[in-house]
Amino acid sequence: MSSSTKPYLIRALHEWCTDNGHTPYIVVWVTEQTAVPREFVKNNEIVLNISPAACQALKIDNDWISFSARFGGVAREIWIPVANVMSIFARETGEGMGFEVEAPPLMEESPESAPALKPVEGSGECVGSEAEQAPRPSGRPSLRVVK
Repeated sequence: MSSSTKPYLIRALHEWCTDNGHTPYIVVWVTEQTAVPREFVKNNEIVLNISPAACQALKIDNDWISFSARFGGVAREIWIPVANVMSIFARETGEGMGFEVEAPPLMEESPESAPALKPVEGSGECVGSEAEQAPRPSGRPSLRVVK
């Protein structure tokens, strides 16, 4: 079985963004396996700036994206399964690529070993029953510029 093209495309688009002076953003589907600041999650999604100016020690492996970044002045370690990346785009132009959320491979080195992709249980204002009850929008996907 051949490996997924998704991590290669994410790395390529990240490089394209930085080479052209754009700010690369990723949209991530947040699950129990995702280590991100939950207070910034809305409808089980989070948008993250992965530019060199915004994060440190960015590593985009074939299975995981990891880096450290500051959120509200507090340093956080971020761990994202590549399978949960929904899109990567340039903030300035909106150019990028969208992806399907996939079932992640089981790995021994994962920060959490839950294999199933399921929404994060509502524990705060940003993530809650509204996201669980509302169906995903149908139709053509679109990217939005986040400032």
